[in-house]
Amino acid sequence: MKDIEQIYRNDFGISFYWKEGNEIISDKIQLLFKQMGFYFSVQELNEFHDLIEDCVTDHNDYDTSGVKRAFDKFLLKTPYVAIDLEISPKELDSIKDLVDGSLFRLHLNEYIHGAGMN
Repeated sequence: MKDIEQIYRNDFGISFYWKEGNEIISDKIQLLFKQMGFYFSVQELNEFHDLIEDCVTDHNDYDTSGVKRAFDKFLLKTPYVAIDLEISPKELDSIKDLVDGSLFRLHLNEYIHGAGMN
């Protein structure tokens, strides 16, 4: 995969920048998981993060024994109004990790190559 610059990867998916020759196209981030691909700006990735947090909060339900329901399906909204995803709690956790890890790496790189340079 020499045509990409990986940002973050977990067992569920990957985020990366596309490369054109030796140039990294950094205005959009490709997010791939569950046989789907989203091409997000950083702003859209942040919006997706907020929607994931809302979904986690809304579905943080426990049954009477305190065990999280493992077989429920959730509707996860995306920054694209016409697209919602039906996902399981495990998939929600994996998508959350993928987006959180991607944003962490983006912010870290921004700091290292920006404000953190002396």
